[in-house]
Amino acid sequence: MCRYLRSVLWKAKLLRGVFNTAQSVNSDKFISNGPCSSVSGKKWVRPSGFATGLKTFNSLTKQKEPLILERERVATWYSCGPTVYDHAHLGHACSYVRFDILQRILSRLFGITVIHAMVITDIDDKIIKRSWEDNVSPTTIATVYEDEFKRDMLSLKVIPPAVYLRVTENVHHIVAFIEGIIKNGHAYATKEGDVYFDIQSIGDRYGKFVGAVNSQGEPGSTNKRDSRDFALWKQSKPQEPYWESPWGRGRPGWHIECSTIASSVFGSQLDIHSGGIDLAFPHHENEVAQSEAYHQCGQWANYFLHSGHLHLKGSAEKMSKSLKNYVTIKDFLQSYSASEFRMFCLLTKYRSAIDYSESSMLEARTSLGTISTFIHDAKAYIKGQLQCTPVQEAVLWERLAETKCSVVKALADDFDTPRAISAVMNLVYHGNCQLQPVSKSEGVARSPAVFGAMVSYIRDILDVFGIDLLHIKEADGVSSCGSLEGIVEKLTHFRSEVRAFALARQDGTITGSPNKLGLYPERIPLLKACDILRSELAPLGVLIKDRGATSTWELTEGKPSQRGQDKDQETSS
Repeated sequence: MCRYLRSVLWKAKLLRGVFNTAQSVNSDKFISNGPCSSVSGKKWVRPSGFATGLKTFNSLTKQKEPLILERERVATWYSCGPTVYDHAHLGHACSYVRFDILQRILSRLFGITVIHAMVITDIDDKIIKRSWEDNVSPTTIATVYEDEFKRDMLSLKVIPPAVYLRVTENVHHIVAFIEGIIKNGHAYATKEGDVYFDIQSIGDRYGKFVGAVNSQGEPGSTNKRDSRDFALWKQSKPQEPYWESPWGRGRPGWHIECSTIASSVFGSQLDIHSGGIDLAFPHHENEVAQSEAYHQCGQWANYFLHSGHLHLKGSAEKMSKSLKNYVTIKDFLQSYSASEFRMFCLLTKYRSAIDYSESSMLEARTSLGTISTFIHDAKAYIKGQLQCTPVQEAVLWERLAETKCSVVKALADDFDTPRAISAVMNLVYHGNCQLQPVSKSEGVARSPAVFGAMVSYIRDILDVFGIDLLHIKEADGVSSCGSLEGIVEKLTHFRSEVRAFALARQDGTITGSPNKLGLYPERIPLLKACDILRSELAPLGVLIKDRGATSTWELTEGKPSQRGQDKDQETSS
């Protein structure tokens, strides 16, 4: 994969040349398989368009397929948004963060512009019920929780879609869409004022997702022609919001909103549709039926991507508002950071179920901590603050090149983030193996450039994933954090001078491993005082590491260290 570097100049502009390998998988080859109207039945047909060099698991075929886009380096993407009647929880967050990561990979690593539209369901049975319970209007309920949802997404670093579209602002489009389906012979109105989609009218085309064929359908009017027929328009009930329509006062059914709004933005052809696996049937099944009936097109959305459920560890049930087994995003962020949650998501494949627990979050935090510590130590080495044995520079350059290729190959294969993270962690491991501290290194050749390249790459790939925890502020005085860094730097320098004085041997040398018989006895209390200071600063978020006669420091944002004393920490007393 890494051999096809055919567009290096263009790619260099994307991420300063770091991700040239990623861009090489974009072959931009145009593939033609005829118009979409030629598709019949349930069979998926590889779309016409531009090959990206990536593969993704398509729920329509239940296997990996080459990702082919209608336009060169442009992906149209529609996702089902929230029904805004209550707080968003981690189950929602997991799906939205996972797909945000996928979109970032497409755009920032592979140079594909993602045009993302999302619907906000702001009228629904649950919203109406909640408004009755709280004695406020459905609009008030929807507005409050829509605003909260958007704040939650921003706090999780989820890039907003190009446009949010509310159902209530598109009812006139929905009415026209339903009229089009009726005109094409695929829907009917009942005498009560409901409109249903006619499943039998599309023959064997219904049932593209697992479980569709044997479904009992949705409850509704006894005047339905088939039990599987589903509502496009529902007549209004007393004390419910309503809109005027050719069939009387009413409001849209659940599924029709997505077909209408996606079509209003992207027309009759959509590259990618995403959502949680629980939406595959009946919601996405019905979306496909409606959209293809309206557009009279055999293949409306070319790829359906579904994310796995989030479970509380030990529970077989998904996290859900209705089951009351959820953790709100706001509460979660009191204990963990957005970057830690992203790492939690990255450690499993996006379409796999994922167990949430304290131990799984600790694994994510530890992984980030390992990376953060390596970056800090590598920077200390680059600055000359960390003295090490000679580095096998050629080995590290080779490891870095291999990591870049491995990461791109993993992410081009159905966005395999666990494999990509494993490659990054392996690079960190080999980097740490080379950073072996010594007390003295006079005359030893240094290799700071390779560590600079490793730090830059790791930071850039984490930025692709939306993780910014490691973007350490460099300049003193830029913020209060900058001022704190200046204070810690001065404190650590003073402590290092005290330690050097205390570690001086009676023969005039300085040792990094105090042999008390060779030290001045009256200076040993100074070493103990230095140890006490180091221990008391750690819970406050200042981690000092003694490397022989020198010391380095790291700010850990006030979180107690999970790592304890580093294995190469010198004991001063």
